[in-house]
Amino acid sequence: KGFRPPNRKEYGAVNLRELSSVEGDAVGPDELRGAGLVHKRDKLIKILGNGDVDRPITVSAHAFSESARTKIEGAGGKVVILEERQGR
Repeated sequence: KGFRPPNRKEYGAVNLRELSSVEGDAVGPDELRGAGLVHKRDKLIKILGNGDVDRPITVSAHAFSESARTKIEGAGGKVVILEERQGR
């Protein structure tokens, strides 16, 4: 029911507190799927700022909330924004 925009982007959301369970200095979509934090059907991933980062890590995702970006960079980490794949 109701109107649903045809070009709506739906993201699989991951909070910062969940990133501590992922090993390594670089975290991307493959590592998040391997850890069970996002589902395979979630083509796009967004990192949300709920929680804290305890180490400098490089996080690759399709979108970041402003608070997540600030916390990652404040811990000495890096934010990498991925391009969306067309045709999926």
